[in-house]
Amino acid sequence: MRSKRSQRLAEFQRQFQPSDGVLVAISADPDAIASAMAVARLLRRRVARVVIANLNQISRPDNLAMIRLLQVRLTPFAEIHPAEFQKFVLVDAQPAHHEILASLPAHVIIDHHPESGTRAAFTDIRPHYGATATILTEYLRAAGITPARRLATALYHAIKTDTDDFKRQTTLEDLQAFQYLFRRANIQLARRIAQADLRLEYLKYFKIALQGMRRRKNRIFAHLGPVSNPDVCVILADFFMRIHTVGWSIVSGICERRLVVIFRNDGARGSAGRLAQACFGALGSAGGHPTMARAEIPLAEIRDPAFDPKDPRRTLRWIVARIERRRRPRPLSGRPAAEVAPDSAHA
Repeated sequence: MRSKRSQRLAEFQRQFQPSDGVLVAISADPDAIASAMAVARLLRRRVARVVIANLNQISRPDNLAMIRLLQVRLTPFAEIHPAEFQKFVLVDAQPAHHEILASLPAHVIIDHHPESGTRAAFTDIRPHYGATATILTEYLRAAGITPARRLATALYHAIKTDTDDFKRQTTLEDLQAFQYLFRRANIQLARRIAQADLRLEYLKYFKIALQGMRRRKNRIFAHLGPVSNPDVCVILADFFMRIHTVGWSIVSGICERRLVVIFRNDGARGSAGRLAQACFGALGSAGGHPTMARAEIPLAEIRDPAFDPKDPRRTLRWIVARIERRRRPRPLSGRPAAEVAPDSAHA
């Protein structure tokens, strides 16, 4: 095992020259941020410079707290001139996951989402792993690098987040990386980051969700109408999963002329990723993991007269009908795609 990890590290290192400017492009969430930080540490003194660029607007309180408390240096991609870089690295994502990523000539791809068929000079994709941060922790250990407190805390928080405290897909490697990082991370700081998940202005959406939710057996549906940020849909979907009788939580909202639908389930039956893809994949981007998924559909693509974005009740009925129709006939088919979305903290 150690030899295989060393071989992967050596192959990764061979992709870079001392004169290279390296751009690490991420859709910023804990796993992507921590993994990018690890790449920067691995390339320290090996290349001319490393810049981490976030594709998405970062607004989730926990992500903002992570960046602030761990002093992470990120540059919005809009301020980046790709021609100034010689090498491009993607972590916790693949080119098919975002149009900007697809436009970059990726030299290195390190990810834990299902493979999308894209290749690079160096590719390390492990869908069975719970977090990309686990892969990068293995790289650091193979390189003989003991991560500094901030980096260890970032990787620790990323593994906890992406495995949902090991309640979602987790491997022995995830547990080993977590145990290794636990001894080196600032646990109190990680707890502060994890607990910073609400904004005061989000509270009004709880009222909307509670008053308008619909329950079908063990499933809860809620539509929030126009939302200032899709993150609030994620927060509400996770909130409803805390009810002991709820097995599925589907929360939607409209933001920037897009219908955003967040799926959560308890993992006991069905796949959230496959369901999202089956229900909305023909209209927009949709997919995810067995217990968590997301769909984003441009409103212009929804031509069904039963759908009315200005009427929250009709919109919720349309979503419920579409999902219920897909759930009845037979097991869903198709491979789930990665959940890559603006500032998503739960991949």
